Amino acid sequence: MFHLLGQNNAGNTRTELLSGLTVALALVPEAVAFALVAHVSPIMGLYGAFIMALVAATFGGRPGMISGATGATAVVIVGLVVTHGVQYLLAALLLMGAIQISVGLLRLGKYIRIVPYPVFLGFVNGLAIVIFLAQLDHFKMKGADGQLHWITGQPLAIMFGLIAVTMAIAHFLPKFTKAVPAALVAIVVTSLLAIGLGLDTKDVGDLSSIAGDLPQFHLPDFPLTWDAFLIVLPFSLVLAGVGLIESLLSLQLVDDLTETRGQPNRECIAQGLGNITSGFFGGMGGCAMVGQTIINVESGGRGRLSGMAAGIFLLMFILFLSPWIEKIPMATLVGIMFMVVIGTFEWGSLRLFGKVPRQDIFVGLLVALVTVLTDLAIAVITGVVVSALVFAWEHARELRITQDTTPEGSRIYHIKGPLFFASTAKFAEAFDFRRDPNDVILDFAESRVVDHSALEAIDNLAEKYRSAGKTLHLRHLSPECRSLLKKAGDLVEVNIQEDPLYHVADEVR
Repeated sequence: MFHLLGQNNAGNTRTELLSGLTVALALVPEAVAFALVAHVSPIMGLYGAFIMALVAATFGGRPGMISGATGATAVVIVGLVVTHGVQYLLAALLLMGAIQISVGLLRLGKYIRIVPYPVFLGFVNGLAIVIFLAQLDHFKMKGADGQLHWITGQPLAIMFGLIAVTMAIAHFLPKFTKAVPAALVAIVVTSLLAIGLGLDTKDVGDLSSIAGDLPQFHLPDFPLTWDAFLIVLPFSLVLAGVGLIESLLSLQLVDDLTETRGQPNRECIAQGLGNITSGFFGGMGGCAMVGQTIINVESGGRGRLSGMAAGIFLLMFILFLSPWIEKIPMATLVGIMFMVVIGTFEWGSLRLFGKVPRQDIFVGLLVALVTVLTDLAIAVITGVVVSALVFAWEHARELRITQDTTPEGSRIYHIKGPLFFASTAKFAEAFDFRRDPNDVILDFAESRVVDHSALEAIDNLAEKYRSAGKTLHLRHLSPECRSLLKKAGDLVEVNIQEDPLYHVADEVR
């Protein structure tokens, strides 16, 4: 049983349960806040957090990772809810889940590993900044004019005091004992202080009531027409992409923290199952949550039980314990999230300036900035694209072409370095087919033809020499290149002992 839950032995159960309880307490305000962002009811956000936490932990590919209702998906959801209503959202979640399951079954989740480290570093640092900025909203209160204003005076002093106590407990308690998660102790101590001293401070209940019943199964009230499908399809595609990117990067982060390796394809399937379940039971869906995952890992949660417990505890809060949970000061949860920010931000990255290539620094800063200004998915996609372009540019500069003349009077060009889409322009500019002698040799012994653009460049060059009435010989091309070349194919000199055997655009398996 404990093996199935990812436990090493039964003695870890208490740690896993306490860690799950700590995470569940931190999930409450997040789920409510993200539900309000998405323009759905707070209970829908709580249902989504409960379902995603339970299903993803049970079936996912990364024990210890926490899923729930997230801001990344909330900002996408809001457009659909405002224009077409909640039932269209539930239908979109069903399609979103099906897409995510398909990604897992097609084994595409493994390609998250192609995300360069500077992109991952920028993602982590940008996320830490986003988590920090999100907490600043809790320092505001609605005034008589209905607008939000920064709190001042005694309420601000009380909030800072509770935050300081929370962060002190979270920082120093693990130095003495790890029997109980420090964040859980901080929640209990500061809650007792606020209640016992009658402190005037904002609590969870000020956001919204979290009381509710068991979620009920029902089919979304959604018209089964092609027009309706086309409405939800774009939202489902974006939601699936955003959810998988954040989930799989969170998986990588936990892999690094725990020095273990998760299963990205399995996680894709679990995320899809969670969102489909949310669609049938009235949740707002979601994906993995980096902040809560960090809380779980640092509290000792390493197995599936911690995530499952977080979901079950959250349901217990909704059904039975809402009056007590609503009394937890928001300052306490802000303090916990501040500790998450400190633990998430890669402070060592600040020492990388001048020690790693400038393009890597640029990519990391770019991803962090885009994360703060837009969302995680756009930031990661931007980072990968820019990294690919930088990589292509750098490798294009490696192409070198030298020339000499044979005793017979033929001109021989020695091609050195990779020939691909980014280096074809440099390749084409290196030849003077008008002034070259009638017999020209291209030697690819120290080069590799990588893609179709390279083949097309060789083809075009062959046509130029043919039009000029000159003979072009191509040496040391792979058999695949010889078969793919159109105009130049009959000009290739075959040398079985010397010609390479690589394939164009080898597939990474």
